Amino acid sequence: MSMREDTLVSAPAAGETATSLASGARSDAVATPLISERRADAPAGLSWQALSVLLLGFSLSVTDFFIVNVALPTMGRDLHASDASLELVVSGYGLSYALLLVLGGRLGDGLGRRRLFTIGIGLFTICSLFCGLAPNVLTLIVARVLQGASAALMVPQVLATFHASLDEQRRARAIGLYGATAGLSMIVGQALGGLLVSADIAGSGWRAIFLVNVPIGIAGLALLRRVPETRSDRPSPIDRPGTVLLTATLLCLLLPLTEGHALGWPWWSWVLLGLVPLGGYAFARKELSLEARGVMPLVPPSIVRVRSVRRGICIALPFFMSFGGFMFVYAIVSQDGLHLKPLTAGLALIPYALAFFGASLQTARLVNRFGNRVMAVGAVMQGFAYGGMALALLAERQHPSWLVFGALFVLTGSGQALLVSPMFRLLLSEVPGHLAGAGTGMLTTLQQSSLAIGVAVLGTLDLELVPKLGIAGGTAVVLGVQSLVAFSVALGAVRLIDRR
Repeated sequence: MSMREDTLVSAPAAGETATSLASGARSDAVATPLISERRADAPAGLSWQALSVLLLGFSLSVTDFFIVNVALPTMGRDLHASDASLELVVSGYGLSYALLLVLGGRLGDGLGRRRLFTIGIGLFTICSLFCGLAPNVLTLIVARVLQGASAALMVPQVLATFHASLDEQRRARAIGLYGATAGLSMIVGQALGGLLVSADIAGSGWRAIFLVNVPIGIAGLALLRRVPETRSDRPSPIDRPGTVLLTATLLCLLLPLTEGHALGWPWWSWVLLGLVPLGGYAFARKELSLEARGVMPLVPPSIVRVRSVRRGICIALPFFMSFGGFMFVYAIVSQDGLHLKPLTAGLALIPYALAFFGASLQTARLVNRFGNRVMAVGAVMQGFAYGGMALALLAERQHPSWLVFGALFVLTGSGQALLVSPMFRLLLSEVPGHLAGAGTGMLTTLQQSSLAIGVAVLGTLDLELVPKLGIAGGTAVVLGVQSLVAFSVALGAVRLIDRR
């Protein structure tokens, strides 16, 4: 059937009018026998309180992926944990989060997005308490896995609620805030982790990085009545075969990448990696078959045929991989290599966070004026910043100038702000309303999986090179790789420039 314009509830991408947006979605999303989003009882907008609590829940999920990085050395000493166990503390959260995101989006479509958000933030708060009270590393790993699963129930509901509750103009602003929250939370998480570990509040040490979530989560629960309830009018049943195939494929990819190095690359890690193409092929065939029969699959292939999604993935995948690797490598090198205390390592990121925040305030105005060129400029800035950090490390070796690094952090933070917010708007700009839950689940799965892959690949590369080239040499090579990735993102963004 043909799409009606009133089913398109997405924000216009930079430089596009609402009319061109609607026509673009009709041509790319193809006629699919899928249901439309119910709009009759949807509110005209979200209050600031509702918007704030949704972004608060999202920021908690992102912050907790990064907040543990600077606490790992302290955590290892306190719990007598091996390197492999500490990697599971990081990757266990990321794995369960990435594996369940799409399912979380689909459950929200059927059961109600505020209901799923409430369940998610409540469980996240409880799991954070268990993490903070964990008596040993095994308990901590289990609690982290459950914490990631809770985040997967909560996060997809945020963008889906924006889609269902806001008109195009308001949605554009909300998605811009969502992107800014994502980038700022990544940086603040690591800085806050260093501050809390060093503060050693009431002798809690590293445990404070989890316990701080408890009062924040309770406050979020108290404000949830401000959030409107939305759901699909006729939700489809859960695609169980698709869920199993996607989960198995992502597990085969992420588990060996995150644990392979620490365990010496055992035989099973190579077997799992070899199964990834087969799992991906089986999943794609199953989803195509379901959609052809008029059944809503877990990830509708029609989403990938949406122009904005195709464009955005080419930029988002390398960007998030590079950024996840950068933050992990920074945490390891700053403490184990340069012997900085957690507080110093965290405070060193303040120029990064301030630059990101300041540039984020200007991003919407710049995008409205210059379109997707803003993303290309942001990627170039990051490329030069990573390259500058590599040269600074090679020049100074064990005693790099923190004044120079501070200036480079300002450059890369500003560049990231110019990338993140427009990227989220681009990816979601033409997604039809009836695919809101699946689309936002796929987007956050892409983000989380890319971060985890970046941590695994670039973190492993750094750990392999440092013994051979030294801290400065090994890390400089990794930063050089990240600089090349940033310039490739810039080239991808140039192809998206609006020909107006």
